[in-house]
This record gives sequence, structure tokens and C-alpha cells, in this order.
Amino acid sequence: MDFRAEKTIKHYSSNQKILLVGEGDFSFSKCLANAFGSASNITATSLDSQESLMSKYTAASANIQELKVLGCTILHGVDASVMRYDSRLNCCSFDRIVFNFPHSGIFKQKNAAVIELHKGVVRGFLRNAIEMLATNGEVHITHKTEDPYIRWNLKELGEETGFCLVEKSSFYIWEYAGYSNKRGQGSKCDQSFPVGNSATFKFVKV
Repeated sequence: MDFRAEKTIKHYSSNQKILLVGEGDFSFSKCLANAFGSASNITATSLDSQESLMSKYTAASANIQELKVLGCTILHGVDASVMRYDSRLNCCSFDRIVFNFPHSGIFKQKNAAVIELHKGVVRGFLRNAIEMLATNGEVHITHKTEDPYIRWNLKELGEETGFCLVEKSSFYIWEYAGYSNKRGQGSKCDQSFPVGNSATFKFVKV
């Protein structure tokens, strides 16, 4: 690997092996790939099947085609709660594992039972991610920091699953050119939602 050619965007480097989980229309993956000029170190995944993804997001097909040209590994049907058992991933380790705006797909945001479902999604992701990190790797979760989202208690979920929160960095979507955040479900899933006050939570193994 030619470290002289390293390119960066925010927390990410072209020299890092990056796993992106729960991609919507793959615009975040494309943003990183365009910044690096390559996606050869990026594995981008969606929970959706390829067919479902194309029916939900109008830009998905073009984004994925561009990513493939840049050398990205694209995987569909990847469930973050069991991904370490996925035969397409279980031989790999990653320097960065990223989950932007995790969500259970249920939108009664202030309901206590629904909040527990959301926390379950994050907990399952973290339990899998810890088994897939390279030495000195980090898990990043970008998440809203306003009520009711603060009730998900990401720091505590990390500690519960063997992680330590090392940084909480304010997230500004304009710093990721071309990224269009999407909902995973619902009639308006192809529309971006306001991120408001959000941050990227960075975790390392204890």
C-alpha cells in the first residue's frame, strides 16, 4: 500500500479498511470513495436486498455503479445484528466500522418500548462489530444528540458490549459532499431527514 498517496475526509483515510453498515442509497460510501479517488478499501453494505434497495432509493443504482467502478465491495442483505456470521464478511477485519443513524424502522420515537428496540439494534451491531475490528480499530456511530435520541444512551451501550467511548465529534452533513441521509423504511424513505444536532461517537475495544 502506498501511504504517500493517502487521502482523507474527516475521520476516514484511504489507507483504512472501512466497513459501512446500513447504507441507504449508498451516497455516504460514494462520498468517501470520491474523496479517496478509490473505493478498493471500502466494503459497503445494506440490510435491503438489491431489488428492494432499487425500488426504494432513486439514486441507489447510479451510486452503486460508480462505487463498483472505483473498486468498492457491495453487499446486500447484511444484518448488522448477525453480520459476523455472514460468510461474505467473517474472514475480514476492519480498521473502521461505521453505522450512520441506526434505527429500528419504527417511528414512535418517544415510546419507551420503541426506544428499547432502537437500543437493541445498536447493541446487536456493537456485539458483532467488536469481533470484526482490526487491532487499533474503531467503531463509529453517527447519531442525533437531542431528545429522545439521547435516551438510547450510546456510551452505556458501548460499555455494555466491551467498548470505551474515546470521542464524540459533532457531525455536520455538509462536510460529506454528496451524502444524502435516508430513512430505512416508510413512504418517505427516499427523502433526506434533518439531522439536527448530531455527533459521531467513536468507540474502541476496552
